[in-house]
Amino acid sequence: MNDISRDTKVSLFAKFDKRPRVYLLCLLALYLLTNNIINASSVWMEASRDGAVPEFSLWEPFAWEITSALSTFLLVPILVWWFKLVPLSLTHFKRFLALHLGATLIYSALHVGLMVLFRELIYKVMGGNYDFGDVLSEFFYEYRKDAFGYFFFMALYYAYRFIYSRLKGEASFINEQEHSKPSAPEHFLVRKLDKEFLVKVLDIDYLESAGNYVNLYVAGRIYPLRSTLSGLIPRLAERGFMQIHRSYAVNLNKVQSIESLSSGDAKVYINDSISLPLSRRYKDKFKQQLQ
Repeated sequence: MNDISRDTKVSLFAKFDKRPRVYLLCLLALYLLTNNIINASSVWMEASRDGAVPEFSLWEPFAWEITSALSTFLLVPILVWWFKLVPLSLTHFKRFLALHLGATLIYSALHVGLMVLFRELIYKVMGGNYDFGDVLSEFFYEYRKDAFGYFFFMALYYAYRFIYSRLKGEASFINEQEHSKPSAPEHFLVRKLDKEFLVKVLDIDYLESAGNYVNLYVAGRIYPLRSTLSGLIPRLAERGFMQIHRSYAVNLNKVQSIESLSSGDAKVYINDSISLPLSRRYKDKFKQQLQ
């Protein structure tokens, strides 16, 4: 009965942890739609001011703006993935800046490409023909806005990470000295808003690499720790932790079962609702450790 109750709680916590992202996407979609509808109506009002007859139909500015908003919305998940892949690094700031400046060109090209494609489809349905204009000049015009939007989304991403980590709780080593010899910790200190509490290392179910952080999963709750998986595993090995994938490590004491796959990889089950990938690279060593 206790196991069933615990699995239910884990499932609920996992679902709750995903909700903020869904809410953010909905808010972003609402903002983009509202902003672009206002822009479209402003274009029509400017063109028809003082009784002037616009050179375009009423639906056209709405098509221009909404296709731009839709293209942006579709590219946001790719931006988030890229921001995670190339996180902010003050020690390698020039490399960080160069990579992201180059990415603004790719982002703008994708945004413009999708936008033009959607517009051409709409114009074809409406019986018209969409003319993007001179490619170089129009792309430069769009790039200015896209580059600003790129870094605006980056700022939102880091603001979200900062606020969410404070609300959810961020883990750290206890009394860690800069030049002290790394040891196997028994607890992690978690700071959540104005409170501090301890998390037992043995209570951690598994670890997940997330850029400059490692997420600690404890009974469905997630606590980010500023570290790398490769640097953390040697310190936790004597506590029963082992890396099983390039992005995951598991507490061997929490493993309930293993499922082999036809590919040669496998799945490691913590319970009925949580499974982790086990790479062929770690499979033999993992089985030896369990024995």
